[in-house]
Amino acid sequence: MDNAEIARTLDAYAALLDLAGAATWSVRAYRRAADLIRTTPAPVEELVRGGRVRELRGIGPGIERRLRELVETGRLEELDELEREVEPELVALGRYLGLGPQRLVTLGRALGIRSADELRAAAEAGRLREAPGIGPATEAKVLAALSREPQPARRGLTRNRALALADAILAPLGAVAAGELRRGCELVHRLVLVSQTPEALDRFVAHPAVVAMLERDERRALGVTVEGIPVELIAARPDGFGTELVRATGSDAYVAALEPLPEAPTEEAVYGRLGLAWLPPELRELPFRGDAPPLVEESDIRGDLHCHTTWSDGKASVLEMASAARDRGYEYLAICDHTPNVRVVPGLDADALRRQAEEIAAANEALAPFRVLRGTECDIRADGSLDLPDDVLAELEWVQLSLHAGQRLPGEELTARVTEAMRHPAVRCLSHPRGRILNHRPPNALDLGRTIEVALETGVALETNGLPDRLDLRDEEVRLAIEAGVPVVCSTDAHSVQGLDNMRLAVTTARRGWATAADILNTRPLAEILKT
Repeated sequence: MDNAEIARTLDAYAALLDLAGAATWSVRAYRRAADLIRTTPAPVEELVRGGRVRELRGIGPGIERRLRELVETGRLEELDELEREVEPELVALGRYLGLGPQRLVTLGRALGIRSADELRAAAEAGRLREAPGIGPATEAKVLAALSREPQPARRGLTRNRALALADAILAPLGAVAAGELRRGCELVHRLVLVSQTPEALDRFVAHPAVVAMLERDERRALGVTVEGIPVELIAARPDGFGTELVRATGSDAYVAALEPLPEAPTEEAVYGRLGLAWLPPELRELPFRGDAPPLVEESDIRGDLHCHTTWSDGKASVLEMASAARDRGYEYLAICDHTPNVRVVPGLDADALRRQAEEIAAANEALAPFRVLRGTECDIRADGSLDLPDDVLAELEWVQLSLHAGQRLPGEELTARVTEAMRHPAVRCLSHPRGRILNHRPPNALDLGRTIEVALETGVALETNGLPDRLDLRDEEVRLAIEAGVPVVCSTDAHSVQGLDNMRLAVTTARRGWATAADILNTRPLAEILKT
């Protein structure tokens, strides 16, 4: 059993625990374990059999027991029980239709309904009103939802969750991702996959991640995940695969401006027959004809300038984070733990930062020529001052600002506070400037135009933060910054070794902002970072 399969099983188990009303911390633990196993280079099955799986951070005795059962038997008995108990197909349909999962489960049990086809038939026959609490309006809503084109989910999946879901489904189908995921959108409301083999449709229908099937014909199938996310598989003919991929990648507005699309086996051939240069998917949001700039690649990144360790709220030591960054081919890594003003997590004052310097020096001695930079994610106080004394700030090699309190302040007050802090001579970067949390907290009222003006005056860079629920600056804001000539930093804000994978998300956001390698500060060598 490979790591991907183990991770998929834990993801499914976490989803069903969530549906069954398990404690939030338990659901989160299994999701984190799935993410950890998915990115672990060593075969986890061998670690389990050898009694060493708890060497992986985040794997406790409970998860170890379930991993051992999974490795030894190929299944989890509790997972099977949960599937019978919570009826994931009905839960998925409820979420997709906007009725609420528990309501549809109750309806399904009352009427003996277990699938989308049975639900559609019952609605057409007027039987839904036989169930308690279901009236004509709800019945009409169900019929309308089942008969129209799939609607976007109300809350999209963050890009990292969508990538994990797509990877789980793609492997046995020989398919590629299209749609919002391929365009690099920050939230994915609908997963679209394209395959060259008709046999993929049968495998898709049977895939455990697709728990409810809405439609299927000889070229297309539409299903729903337990989260209520629509998943569409298009089986293209080999001689038209490129055409279907362009069309399925979208956006609708971009594709409409290209129509009619010629039939071709590859995307490059489609563009060639249209007399156009191939355009990276990240730039296909709006109609565009012309040559794209050479967008930044993840391989252009030379170092990560924002990560956390066990000194603050991270999960790994300085040496562990630095070793992992070096193994990725980076030249440098900035340790940027929090300062005390954050309050909700441990923060480092002047004495702690100087003690941490000893650990950083030891890591540099062990890993040379790789370089660990002494840094901080310094909080901005209410008066715009920095949360560390000037003499300590002067010692550090990378100082970045963050605002954690006051996200709801009026724009004028918030902008004044942030720009005042940016004028401190030690500051190098402003981290996650808009303070948003995807699906939870909207962007703050920071005047980005004014912030960019001050960044140009002071030489302070702006960050696009790779935490999956931040991606801040967002794509359009990255473009504003680079058009103004402000350097952008692609950072991970990693709180663990696995968090270094967030660079993929940060770079994708920068690419959507039309950034080239020259626009991204941490594509530059260490000497240039230290002197800028």
